Amino acid sequence: MIHSLFLVNASGDIFLEKHWKSVVSRSVCDYFFEAQERATEPENVPPVIPTPHHYLISVLRHRIYFVAVIQSEVPPLFVIEFLHRVVDTFQDYFGVCTEAAIKDNVVVVYELLEEMLDNGFPLATESNILKELIKPPTILRTMVNTITGSTITAEIQGVIDACVKLTGMPDLTLSFMNPRLLDDVSFHPCVRFKRWEAERILSFIPPDGNFRLLSYHVSSQNLVAIPVYVKHNITFREGSSQGRFDLTLGPKQTMGKAVESVLVSSQLPRGVLNANLNPSQGTYTFDPVTKMLSWDVGKINPQKLPSLKGTMSLQAGASKPDENPTINIQFKIQQMAISGLKVNRLDMYGEKYKPFKGIKYMTKAGKFQVRT
Repeated sequence: MIHSLFLVNASGDIFLEKHWKSVVSRSVCDYFFEAQERATEPENVPPVIPTPHHYLISVLRHRIYFVAVIQSEVPPLFVIEFLHRVVDTFQDYFGVCTEAAIKDNVVVVYELLEEMLDNGFPLATESNILKELIKPPTILRTMVNTITGSTITAEIQGVIDACVKLTGMPDLTLSFMNPRLLDDVSFHPCVRFKRWEAERILSFIPPDGNFRLLSYHVSSQNLVAIPVYVKHNITFREGSSQGRFDLTLGPKQTMGKAVESVLVSSQLPRGVLNANLNPSQGTYTFDPVTKMLSWDVGKINPQKLPSLKGTMSLQAGASKPDENPTINIQFKIQQMAISGLKVNRLDMYGEKYKPFKGIKYMTKAGKFQVRT
């Protein structure tokens, strides 16, 4: 029924899109923008706009246009009711339905849209059912967003590695739920680039064994969900021989997936002689020569957040350090792609046997640094 959904802000910019079947070009929204220009008020944009190949059905809520793309005739009120349900769900999950809230929770947004429609038809639209499938952001998480400050820079480097062991000459097609998330894509030579350009579908005859099918880059900071937050209080007082070290870690926007293999390191100032710290879990080491502090946290338990607290001993008479140390974090999250990229389906042509198909998602920290 619903082919695609575009979210348009008050400035006329498309800031989010979701496709349930093949990708519909953003140019289809040109018909909507033309109607928007002709309207004397934002509320006067026609709710149903016919185009040569589609119908555009929209609602305006909280200064955001929710524009659904329909390929066949359906009752417009049915689509409008669904769009209002989407808005209500966002408001229920995030407290407000604003462009900022949607961008801050973009991974959850895509998960919700995926559950609410199945191949373009409404599936789970009741709030209580959705909350069983996708846990909403908590009040604590919202507070943490405020406490831990803003993101200076963020990007995602992603890859799709394949392991193919098929007989004959199978022709494969791989499609994604949201291929528009992919920026700066680099393909294996077996991929037919023209098919990708036209339909955003990967079509290829794979080599045998292990190979990298593609690598991609998500550079839009608003689309990068930070999966771990850090609460820190590292202080040095002028004239004092002691400093305070207080660090707490927690998961954020991980859709209930566990954050594992967590390792925290920090290069403490040269004036620090020793660190007397108490970890709530895991073990820590401090090298008095290199001044490197390492904390092997392990797995984060959301019910009992790991913390490292204590004091640092400073050289007598040493001046207060000019800068607070930075904190570097390594972690893994199994069965989750932080980019929000999800495989829709993998099909095989040219051979008659039925292959075994499997997929594994993994998020790993690259250079994850927190300035204190």
